Amino acid sequence: MAEEKKTPKKLNPKRTPVREQDPALRRRNFEEVSFGYGPEEAALEAGRCLGCKNKPCVAGCPVGVPIPEFIAAMVNGDFAEAYRIIRSANVMPAVCGRVCPQENQCEGACTLGKKHEPVAIGRLERFCAGWQMEKGGGASSEPAASTGMKVAVVGSGPSGITCAYDLARLGHTVTVFEALHEPGGVLFYGIPEFRLPKKIVAGEIDTLRQMGVRIRTNSVAGKLVSMEELMKEFDACFIGVGAGLPRFMGIPGEDLNGVYSANEFLTRTNLMRAYRFPEYDTPIKTGKRVAVIGGGNVAMDSARTAMRLGAQEVTLVYRRSEAELPARAEEVHHGKEEGLRFEMCTLPTRIIGEGGWVKSIECVRMELCEMDKSGRRRPNPLAGSEFEIPVDTVIMAIGTGANPLLTGTATGLALNRGYIVADPETGKTSVQGVYAGGDIVTGAATVISAMGAGRKAARAIHEYLSCMKR
Repeated sequence: MAEEKKTPKKLNPKRTPVREQDPALRRRNFEEVSFGYGPEEAALEAGRCLGCKNKPCVAGCPVGVPIPEFIAAMVNGDFAEAYRIIRSANVMPAVCGRVCPQENQCEGACTLGKKHEPVAIGRLERFCAGWQMEKGGGASSEPAASTGMKVAVVGSGPSGITCAYDLARLGHTVTVFEALHEPGGVLFYGIPEFRLPKKIVAGEIDTLRQMGVRIRTNSVAGKLVSMEELMKEFDACFIGVGAGLPRFMGIPGEDLNGVYSANEFLTRTNLMRAYRFPEYDTPIKTGKRVAVIGGGNVAMDSARTAMRLGAQEVTLVYRRSEAELPARAEEVHHGKEEGLRFEMCTLPTRIIGEGGWVKSIECVRMELCEMDKSGRRRPNPLAGSEFEIPVDTVIMAIGTGANPLLTGTATGLALNRGYIVADPETGKTSVQGVYAGGDIVTGAATVISAMGAGRKAARAIHEYLSCMKR
């Protein structure tokens, strides 16, 4: 009997569409932009996966999520197993499914994406996490038998959460020190509600507590407790304090009322709930016309937040062209839909005030020349191209630096321009028993890359503690 030929899999070159809020409505509310996939949509999109043997998508994921395996489970209708597979590598799938730049990582490496649209891996991850939460919350692993060893984790952002979770799973007693009054780090104070709801972050933090991790909020390491004091109480320490020191341009007028750093603006809105005024009596002045200086995700978050707080006109001012914008393409697309204005190839030269308050910003047009060290074309001012943009609020979103509060008080800790010098594979620093990872080592990067650093450090800390016990 002749062998029956298999019917070739019919391939859909386009992604399964995801439902979103109408731009005219969402530009004035803080509800999530995307509604995410339902079960049928998720199953349909999962069916597009080719199941590649070489798994390039996994290589593109900083924490190594077994992507083809979890998608295969989804194709079989086993969403619980899909979530279990994701969770074996990713502590915060509900977060990463929303804010990771998948287009540059797992989806950017997707084989299907070479000729067609890549599989929507991030949306599938988000669906699995949401499905699990509806069934009773995120599943936590059973910790190993207690090792009797204690680890301090300074900072409860992505790297700290991941490191703490992995160490607790290995049986170590972990205490997290968080400077602010709520844990979550940049996930809580930096990313707006419409991109990452606070209940999602709180749910992932609860899973950490279920693992037995103790979280001490309002605990400013470097101020209330020194590195030396931590090392007397704990057997090892991981530093994941991020890089949240605001940067300004150093132009005239930055001291005027109405000028914010993006850090302050987003922290007031997110952590201090200014977006729910008057329920939360947090003062924040948005103004009618807002200029946001910068082109990254923080700039986009600031601009779209200002719009939702009531600004009539919001302009993003960036010194290069749209092709060089570092913000995620999806966020730029959403911003355009919501009415955000873009002033490309434009550089502010001074902020003009009246009666101590911002009145306008003076700018100059830029032309893009040869490539610079970043691999982007270098902008040069065009003579005689000066012009003004009338605004009453300016938000500086041009990047951040390393906060010296902890690092500046830690004896023997090697630094490079304020950032901690640490082994990229282990997180080991110049001080024995002290490890570091995330933005305080690399400078501002992605949530998932910080998580990857936390995972590597946890593995190295476990090996270090195991040697101590021998």
